[in-house]
Amino acid sequence: MTGHHHGGGHGTATTAHRRRLAVVLAITLVVMVGEVVGALLSGSLALLADAGHMLTDASGIALALLAGWLAARPPTTRRTFGWQRAEILAAMANGLILAFVAVTVIVEGVGRTVSPDPDVDAGIMIVVAVVGLVANVVGLRLLAPGQGESLNVRGAYLEVLGDLLGSVAVVAAGVVVAAGFPRADGIASVAVGLMILPRAALLLRDVVHVLLEAAPPGVDLVDVRAHIEGVPGVVGVHDLHAWTITSGVPVLSAHVEVEPRLLERGDGTDVLRRLRTCLSGHFDVDHCTFQIEPPDMRSTETSAHR
Repeated sequence: MTGHHHGGGHGTATTAHRRRLAVVLAITLVVMVGEVVGALLSGSLALLADAGHMLTDASGIALALLAGWLAARPPTTRRTFGWQRAEILAAMANGLILAFVAVTVIVEGVGRTVSPDPDVDAGIMIVVAVVGLVANVVGLRLLAPGQGESLNVRGAYLEVLGDLLGSVAVVAAGVVVAAGFPRADGIASVAVGLMILPRAALLLRDVVHVLLEAAPPGVDLVDVRAHIEGVPGVVGVHDLHAWTITSGVPVLSAHVEVEPRLLERGDGTDVLRRLRTCLSGHFDVDHCTFQIEPPDMRSTETSAHR
């Protein structure tokens, strides 16, 4: 006997925040173009580095929007979870792009620090960076409600946060350049790159966690096992697994051993109902699959996991 417990709806955590992502994408593209123009007029590598960072942000947010649309498509007989995992693949691409840009910016920044450009226009540099700073604050406020729910939204949030810090670094560098220290432009570029790298690493770590089908954050399988074994009529549990399909969609499956007398009386459905009530009340898992079986079934299985 197998039982299922599903959460409501087919949407994912990103779906609810697509409009906010679209607005942040538009703001990011406008500011990016402004920073490219400002970099060309001022000769600032730091400003160009921040524009490159914004380009990766725009690409990442566009990927998140595309993945969110794909993830909202209904499941089929061939893709039983639909395209929900596309969100995780988009987050992985986002992290890899961030890492590449960070390394490139650091290398170029070191070169500019060693051989500074004395003709950088600090005034243009500061004005454009301040505009970018204001735009980043707006973007952060838009994405803050969803960054704790979706890896894609969190990735976009971290990118905008990095842009904000980058804009602060560029403003500071502009002030120092204006004071007669042109190497500050290259130093700020390196600082921007160093801000990007940890964020890329954290995002990729979370993606790997999902792709390796590790237990979702907040789901302790030791506690889950204890709760299942505490349900009246249950004598054991094996093949207990919990993993994440995509952000906000944790799933769990288990073989639950039940007292033979309950199965003989046809009371297995009552056990399933109690299992569902128990887990939904204690753990954030919307999709649970239980196989109800007598204790002697374990010896007939080709493999039994803890």
